[in-house]
Amino acid sequence: MFDASKCDKCGDCLVRCQYVDYTREMAVKEITALIEGKYAGILVECNTCMACNEYCQKGANPFDLICQLQGEKRAILVPPGTLKQLDSLSAVPNKIIEGDPNKPALSLCIVGDLLPGITESQMFDGLTIFKGGDYYSKIAYLHVGMENTVRDNAQRFVDNLAKLGRKEIVIVHEDCYIMLASKASEYGVEVPFKVIHIVEYMLNYLKEHESSLTKLDRKIAYQRPCASRYVSEKEPVLDELFQLIGVHRVPRRYDREDALCCHATGYHAESERSARNRDMNLTDARAHGAEAMVFLCPLCNMSLAPYCKGYGLAPIFIIDLCRMALGEVPSSTRP
Repeated sequence: MFDASKCDKCGDCLVRCQYVDYTREMAVKEITALIEGKYAGILVECNTCMACNEYCQKGANPFDLICQLQGEKRAILVPPGTLKQLDSLSAVPNKIIEGDPNKPALSLCIVGDLLPGITESQMFDGLTIFKGGDYYSKIAYLHVGMENTVRDNAQRFVDNLAKLGRKEIVIVHEDCYIMLASKASEYGVEVPFKVIHIVEYMLNYLKEHESSLTKLDRKIAYQRPCASRYVSEKEPVLDELFQLIGVHRVPRRYDREDALCCHATGYHAESERSARNRDMNLTDARAHGAEAMVFLCPLCNMSLAPYCKGYGLAPIFIIDLCRMALGEVPSSTRP
């Protein structure tokens, strides 16, 4: 939620934006207009990557204001079919595979079919695994300037998860984690169960089974999901996981706070800018010595994986990376 009391109109959030080229004066003018509830050019130029929330050192959350006004002003252009595609995800059939009632449940929301076989690991033995439209957070609508849709769905989303009757739920999709760990409280929705990030869950499991691990000795680049901007405190957890399994996350230009959006959704999904930024991202990864691009978000994986091999990078979903260290899948995959 945007906090006007924390915004001093310094303009840093828009000056640092990697998708526009604003001077300080222009940035201040834009953010001032937004605060006053007026139309501003950034509403249609915004790439919806959420980075400006992280750029703001005062915690004002300028992206939340941009997204709110995009909805109010109907300012964002959605490519043909994108909104229809997002809406269709609510109709994904539900499926629950019951496990040990004393163990956590594992949420695949609507991304389970994008990751076939991903739960076939000892890490998830005995867990109740579920997926489907009822467990869809709709955080993706922040990428199309429809924050009201996210807000309106929040209580229903949490209630559907609560009906599973589990004290702990492990979340695979970063979007769903953000809803439960950040947005729900903002919307006044109580979460009556413990929420566990998939990276945290796997790190704890692998620590307990460290003697069974094989160090992978690989250099990787990491595609940071846009939604991770809301939980930047998880970055050290991710780094600890990589270190544990012998993976070196190469330092590069477009990572951490400077990560680029994968462009899977939003009105720039098919644009020339999207292609240019994809090239910048993957070229940067390879130039800094990465052998593979590792994904946490299934949609990032879907968007960028088909292009990775052309840049000499093996696309690897993070669960598979951990399965490699456990010896469950081959670790010798190369582009």
